[in-house]
Amino acid sequence: MTPESVMSLGIQAIKLGLMVAGPLLLAALATGLIISILQAATQINEMTMTFIPKILVIIGVAVVLGPWMMRNFIEYTRLTLTNIPFVIG
Repeated sequence: MTPESVMSLGIQAIKLGLMVAGPLLLAALATGLIISILQAATQINEMTMTFIPKILVIIGVAVVLGPWMMRNFIEYTRLTLTNIPFVIG
C-alpha cells in the first residue's frame, strides 16, 4: 500500500463527505439566516424559533436528496471494495 493510494482514498472520502454534507449545511445556513433576519425585524428573540425550522428544512432536504446521497455512498463503497486487491498488492 503506497502513500499515494492512501492519500487518494482519503481525498476521495473527504470530497464525498463534503459533497454529501454540503446541501444539508447550506440549507441549514440559509434557514438560520432567514430566521435571524425575521427575528431582528420583529424583535422576537425566541431560541426555539430557530431550531424547529432548521430541523424541518434539513429533514426535507435529506428526504429529497437522500437517494442521490445514498447512490454516492454506495458507489464510493463499491469502488473502494473492488480496488482492495489493487491497493494492497
